[in-house]
Amino acid sequence: MNILVVGLSHKSAPVEIREKVAFSPTAMAEPLQQMLALPDISEGVIVSTCNRVELYATSRECDGAISRLKDFLADYHQIARDDLNEHLYDFQGEAAIKHVLRVASSLDSMVIGEPQILGQIKTAYGYAAEYKTAGVILNRFLHKAFSVAKRVRTETSIASSAVSVSFAAVELARKIFSTLDDKTVMLVGAGEMCELAAKHFVNNGVSRVLVTNRTFSKAEKLAAEFSGRAVSFENFQDQLHQVDIVLSSTGAPGYVLHADKLTEVIRLRRNKPMFLIDIAVPRDIDPQGNKLDGIYLYDVDDLQGVVQANLKERQKEAAKAEAIIEEEILQFQQWLSSLEVKPTIVALRRKLEEVRQAELQKTFSNLGELGKKERKSIEAMSSAIINKILHKPTSILKNAHNSSDGNLHIDAIRTLFDLPDPAAAPQNSDTAPDQDK
Repeated sequence: MNILVVGLSHKSAPVEIREKVAFSPTAMAEPLQQMLALPDISEGVIVSTCNRVELYATSRECDGAISRLKDFLADYHQIARDDLNEHLYDFQGEAAIKHVLRVASSLDSMVIGEPQILGQIKTAYGYAAEYKTAGVILNRFLHKAFSVAKRVRTETSIASSAVSVSFAAVELARKIFSTLDDKTVMLVGAGEMCELAAKHFVNNGVSRVLVTNRTFSKAEKLAAEFSGRAVSFENFQDQLHQVDIVLSSTGAPGYVLHADKLTEVIRLRRNKPMFLIDIAVPRDIDPQGNKLDGIYLYDVDDLQGVVQANLKERQKEAAKAEAIIEEEILQFQQWLSSLEVKPTIVALRRKLEEVRQAELQKTFSNLGELGKKERKSIEAMSSAIINKILHKPTSILKNAHNSSDGNLHIDAIRTLFDLPDPAAAPQNSDTAPDQDK
């Protein structure tokens, strides 16, 4: 049995294509059941996010199953297959396993190390479990993906550094103040960037939020989101000495905060450090303020520099994560091979025993009356022949899960002896191999 992936992502398709093939998270039953009804598809999971749509499936007949999955994706969303095909990718076997582990570990994300994708895959698996479209293999596989993602986060620093401008500001503030628990932040402006940065600051312990804006009602609205206080734009500079962190993002054509005012503020603060983040273009805060003792002023380019440096660090950590994934791929492939070893051995022995019994019946009917001793001798001889024939293939099968080409041996034996597909009969916890811990 093989694991298959068919899908597209931000790397292969623009947003206008991705939005056309997105599945509604509140209506997953129908597409999952349609997917499972496709010929040669044994199990199915659908992952649908703003950056990717992927179908995970199991099948013994890979090429035909992949083609059907692509048709399903186009037909379900009423898109011409030719228009969709250039954006689709597909993987099978080891390549599929590796792809899903990389996706779950956020190595294939737009921002390496982002945590959202793992939760999104868990949600997708939850729907498949609810509608019973994930079976023994995908259940095990996705739990493996979850554990690998956790291991990557535990054993590497792939998610430890800020890679957004707003969170980089929080990271820098922590370096200046050690803790943000007793700090006050003032937002100068009430736009999206200020709001996002404020969320990060509040989530990291800032105790008080002040908001000022030329339109006071906007300041009041944003302040209410953080249980803060709106401040008149005309008077906000008079309160700066109470503020530890200033985040400014207005549309003003010139500076709204000059160096001479910062000199007065830092004197009133008795040189207690003050962190100012100017993410406006053109800039809101006079860069000469950075020359003052106790003033730490960063503009958007400074923050972008921090982000780029952190992205390089994440790339280094990604190499460690790739090594973890390679190790885990081998482990999972061994389990996947072992899943079919015992049923294949049982089916092979049953097949040859059926042949032996049929031939014994013919032989005994042709030989006429035979003594008990002669019949036992013929039966023993035929049984010995079967055992000798079975010895080598059984030995190969038992070692299949330790071999990188173990699945090829299993498939070859099943094909050569025309054995039934073990996936046709449902497995339960009593017959499936033990899961590793």
